[in-house]
Amino acid sequence: MTGGTAPRRFAGDTLVIASHNKGKVREIADLLGAYVTRFPSAGELDLPEPEETETTFIGNAALKARAAATASGLPALADDSGLWVDALDGAPGIYSARWAGPEKDFALAMEKVRRELEGAADRKGDRAKFVCSLALAWPDGHVEAVEGYAHGRLSFPPRGTKGFGYDPIFIPDGFTCTYAELEPDEKHAISHRADAFRQLVAKCFE
Repeated sequence: MTGGTAPRRFAGDTLVIASHNKGKVREIADLLGAYVTRFPSAGELDLPEPEETETTFIGNAALKARAAATASGLPALADDSGLWVDALDGAPGIYSARWAGPEKDFALAMEKVRRELEGAADRKGDRAKFVCSLALAWPDGHVEAVEGYAHGRLSFPPRGTKGFGYDPIFIPDGFTCTYAELEPDEKHAISHRADAFRQLVAKCFE
């Protein structure tokens, strides 16, 4: 989305986090705290949540970031992340949040994943990955975007209380515990979001 030109660098002390998810806002603020002073969220600013009409993670992240930057007049960062399950041809994918329903009930979403896997002809070792696309948008419409991954497998029943979303059923490669059983610092070091943020920091903040 840079049109082949050099990446635009972030300058300033305030970055709007285009999310109403408090867990996600907290995690993003932790990851970028060395570079930004203030992180007002879309929820705190009472910004509307745009309908996610794109067909890719990066497309939806850019859509949300542009909407927040335009509404607030400040640079805004959005992520679009989700769970990609190999045996389900990538589902829930960009619909990961929607599988949780209007009440954002991820216990319901995780149970749906379990049921869908039971019906799969080939469970492919319950392999899965988390995907995180980040889009940093400015009020003039310019966007910088990156995408990060964390590979692993699924495990049922859900375990752990430290994460959010699908974290309690995802065991990252090299570990025996789920994302939701890891301490925040441990998760930040290996997560899909951390992978994406390493790329974004190198591109726009350092």
